[in-house]
Amino acid sequence: MKSILILIFCSISLFAQRSVEKFKSEKLGTTREISISIPQTYAFNPNKGYPLAIVLDGDYLFDPVVGTINYGSYFDNFPEMIIVGITQNEVEEREDDVEMSLEEGLPIENGAKFFEFISEELLPYLGKKYRISPMKFIVGHEITAGFATTYLYKENPIFNGYISLSPTLPFEATTRIPEMLKSITKPFFFYLANADGDSEDIQKSIKELDDKLKAISNPNFNYKFDDFKGEDHNSYILKALPSAFYSFFDIYKPISIAEYKDKIEIMTDGHVDYLAKRYEKINTKFGIKVTIRVNDFKAIEAAILKNKTYFELEKLSVIARKNYPKTMLADYELALMYEKKNDNKRAAKSYQDAYQFQEIGDLTKDMMAEKTAEMRGTTYVKPGTEAAKDDPPTTETTPTTEASPNTEAPATAEPTSTNPPSTTEATPATPTPPTTETPATTEPTTNPPATTETPVAPVTPTTPEK
Repeated sequence: MKSILILIFCSISLFAQRSVEKFKSEKLGTTREISISIPQTYAFNPNKGYPLAIVLDGDYLFDPVVGTINYGSYFDNFPEMIIVGITQNEVEEREDDVEMSLEEGLPIENGAKFFEFISEELLPYLGKKYRISPMKFIVGHEITAGFATTYLYKENPIFNGYISLSPTLPFEATTRIPEMLKSITKPFFFYLANADGDSEDIQKSIKELDDKLKAISNPNFNYKFDDFKGEDHNSYILKALPSAFYSFFDIYKPISIAEYKDKIEIMTDGHVDYLAKRYEKINTKFGIKVTIRVNDFKAIEAAILKNKTYFELEKLSVIARKNYPKTMLADYELALMYEKKNDNKRAAKSYQDAYQFQEIGDLTKDMMAEKTAEMRGTTYVKPGTEAAKDDPPTTETTPTTEASPNTEAPATAEPTSTNPPSTTEATPATPTPPTTETPATTEPTTNPPATTETPVAPVTPTTPEK
């Protein structure tokens, strides 16, 4: 009975990611319904901050946004996000919420109250309750999308990402929005879309705004416009949302086969610097800390081996130790460098050092013991096997020497990914144990996802089969 109760509790904990709350607002003088979706991993990452998406028209936009984000984050193409939808059709509040001055194009009366409800009540409440990163999106459709743009008129806009779907733009918005966005000094994202089924007035104002936004030359401004043909005012939404988020998070995703072939493989050196700068840009652009994926380590390793710039493996080892200090990855990269330079003595020592640490992906203690023996010109036989019982006394078994001073003691195993790639992996061509694949110098062939919080099987970019 106790086991059953524990199982039920765990199941609830794992899947209770969505909730509905009644939020009592002093600004509105009433209670509003909000829907909240938090990532499944939220409770397991107490030091991690998450981007926030506020979804207007939550009655019908909340589920499509949640589905888009969950799908993209599952494959590590987007970061996981906290998503909050505001119900606006419970008692037909929608038009009152977005009440605007026709002469000034600013929220008035009920619209001003709703504006302050989001900025002065809802966001502070969410900031206290959840770990939210600096990246904040707002999503709206038609009149709510037009209303959302008025947050841009503040000197320091509270949102730095806008998904504006067929917006009914306020007065002078086509002039005000571009003027504001020209001078932004931090990363900013704006997605604009319409369909040929929209009204002529909507399409005309959106076309005018698009022309001005395309003319902005500011490295901090990230913009995309979609004009959906053969779609009506509502049908294109399920196409627009993925387009918006994939555009915003293009650099976030793991190294793809195209990136590897077109940018990394052709470099004569500087592969490790490329990796470091890529992740520095991710962290700066999205305001979140992303651990370098093991798959991306292996892609850079493959490029180094292909170009025979073996000295770079030492730099790769330094970065590996910062990102995965409890695993054998750093000493493995160092050992690989010595091996390729035919310094078998140091290679054996580094493989032996790697043995002392936690396994990661396909890097195992048996592999490190075998490589240690190989560098010493002996044969490793796994303890406990039938062959080990008959081996002569000179046969090597598990390395027993202490780890080098600059390494850490082994730690308990980190959680493994729920989505491990199942592809052939690539490292230097050396004799391999019958149960362990070692990477070859072949280049990656597809593009797999890997989580940022947990190590996965180190491979070159691949596409997982679901």
